[in-house]
Amino acid sequence: MSPGPSPFQLLPGAAGSPVLLHVPHSSRVVPEHVRDGIVLDDEALAAELDHITDSHTADLAARASAACAVTPWRFVNGLSRLVVDPERFPDEREEMLAAGMGAVYTRTTHRERLRPPGADPEPLLDRYFHPYARAMTAAVDERLAATGRAVVIDVHSYPATALPYELHGGGPRPPVCLGTDGFHTPPGLLARAEEAFAEFGGTGLNSPFAGTYVPLKHYGTDRRVGALMIEVRRDLYMSEPGGPPGPGLDALATALAALADGLMDM
Repeated sequence: MSPGPSPFQLLPGAAGSPVLLHVPHSSRVVPEHVRDGIVLDDEALAAELDHITDSHTADLAARASAACAVTPWRFVNGLSRLVVDPERFPDEREEMLAAGMGAVYTRTTHRERLRPPGADPEPLLDRYFHPYARAMTAAVDERLAATGRAVVIDVHSYPATALPYELHGGGPRPPVCLGTDGFHTPPGLLARAEEAFAEFGGTGLNSPFAGTYVPLKHYGTDRRVGALMIEVRRDLYMSEPGGPPGPGLDALATALAALADGLMDM
C-alpha cells in the first residue's frame, strides 16, 4: 500500500526563531482504512471526535504565528489522535495502555471499546507514529543547527469537566494548565508562560495533565531543547464538546504570540 501524502506538516517560520509550536491533537481526520478498524458507528465516532479532539488548536497556533514579530515554526498533525497519538512515550505506555490510551487507542474517552480485541497496532505505528517521531526529531535538530537551541511549545486544550478516561482528572482544572518537565522546562520559560496567560484567570501547573513533548533523541540529555505544554480549558474559547470557536480564541492567540516572541531573548 502506498504511504500517500504526508499526514503532518512542518510550516516554516523565521530562520532565526528557535520556537516550534507543536499541534498534535487538533484534527478530526480518520482515513477510511483506519475507520474500518474502529467498532463505533458513524454517530458514536463523531461524538468521540467531539470529546477527544483539541478543537481549533491548529487555528490558535496559526493566529498566534501570524501575530508574532518573529514567526515561529509550526508542526501540525493532520490526522486525528484516534489514528495514532504521537505523544505517547515508552515511560508512560504502561499506565496509558491500562486505560486503552497507548499510542494506538483501544478505548474511548468514556472507556468504551474503540477497536476490536487483539487488534494489531504495529501497522499504524509503522505507517504513522514512527514517521511522525522522526519528522519532529528532524524539526528540532534543524532549529538547533540554525539557532543553537529549540523551544517546543505543545499546544493543547482540555474539557472543563473531566472525562472518564482521565487518569488524574480529580485535580485542579485552571483556565490554562502548564505542563512541565524537570529537565527541559527552565524557570524562565515557565515564568514567561505564566505572565503571558495571566489575564485568563491564572495558570496551574501539571493538572489535570502533566509533562510536555520532547523527541526521545533529546529527552533528558540535551538542555538546548526547552519544552512546555500549554493546555487551554475549552470553555475559554469554544462551545463544548465539539462546537465552534468563540471570541476567546483571538485573545489566546495574542497571549501565545507574546510568549513566542518573549522567548527570542531567553
